[in-house]
Amino acid sequence: QVQVVESGGDLVQPGGSLRLSCAASGSIFRFSTMAWYRQAAGKQRELVAVITTGSSTDYAHSVEGRFTISRDNAKGTVYLQMNGIKPEDTANYYCNSLPAVAAYWGQGTQVTVSS
Repeated sequence: QVQVVESGGDLVQPGGSLRLSCAASGSIFRFSTMAWYRQAAGKQRELVAVITTGSSTDYAHSVEGRFTISRDNAKGTVYLQMNGIKPEDTANYYCNSLPAVAAYWGQGTQVTVSS
């Protein structure tokens, strides 16, 4: 059974930076396109960033140029470097494969942006 654990979320001021991590047990993630998603209170979950097994990346327009997704296949870990954070980035952040698999949703990690 795959277990996904996201970490690194925190309370941060606008303009600040955070690095989120997603560790997954099992080898499935090493062979999958991976993605970060986020869900703000009262809103639908949205796709934020994508990374293929070959490390090609793509981003939502709202985060392009500020966020960077990366992966370490040896560790089975996916990262999201968040720079120039804005209040609208406040959300619970999750990682999953793309397309997402229901069984892979973890608890997420909360990012709150406030001055």
